[in-house]
Amino acid sequence: MRADSLAGKTALVTGASRGIGAAIAAALANAGARVALLARSESALRNVADSIGNQAFSVTCDITDAQSVGAAATTIRHELAAAPDIVVSNAGLFQIKPVAAISAEEFAKTIQTNLVAPFLVLRQFLPDMYDRGSGDIVTIGSSADRNIFPGNGAYAASKYGGRALHEVLRAETRGTGIRATLVSPAGVDTDLWEGVMFLGSDIPPDRGSMLKPSAIAHAVLFAVTQPADVTVDELRISRS
Repeated sequence: MRADSLAGKTALVTGASRGIGAAIAAALANAGARVALLARSESALRNVADSIGNQAFSVTCDITDAQSVGAAATTIRHELAAAPDIVVSNAGLFQIKPVAAISAEEFAKTIQTNLVAPFLVLRQFLPDMYDRGSGDIVTIGSSADRNIFPGNGAYAASKYGGRALHEVLRAETRGTGIRATLVSPAGVDTDLWEGVMFLGSDIPPDRGSMLKPSAIAHAVLFAVTQPADVTVDELRISRS
């Protein structure tokens, strides 16, 4: 990938303070894009922005709150003088619990973080992309958006919903210059797995056999650097 393949482009990455989001932000910046990073953790977010350079900047935001997202969008438009060319919805919440043990609050929080929040971010910038006739919208899904396993009730429900939203968006944007891509990885070695156990197991998952965040970042970069007349509809990634 050329170091200047995204020169002059701008991007927004949610959940960018760590893990997959930080890796995606770094990959986009390394390819020449100016990146806005969104997350709740101000200090961690600022550290990532400083480390990737290329005028990257952080915006503290609770992406589950419409007012917070609206305020962040105003800041981003002011800083970039336009809507971002690339929007990557990555922030997510993960847990393993049997359906009978998930509280109503936990279920709602998972749906709000993994499904409603990407919509809140998208609706801020999609009209601008239509007006401009261009834009890349990347949703970070999961193998759980097509496959389920015990204990995955809230997470799979949110990810199935995210895939449905992506597919509707792809149908609506076809031919407009806007591209929508779903990147769905299997397990990725991030700290989201800390303290997590599969149902029926008393040992932690083997994170050494999982994908690295950089693999997801490479997939995103592949999608957004295709020729303008090419859309990568969906990428499903697993450990070889």
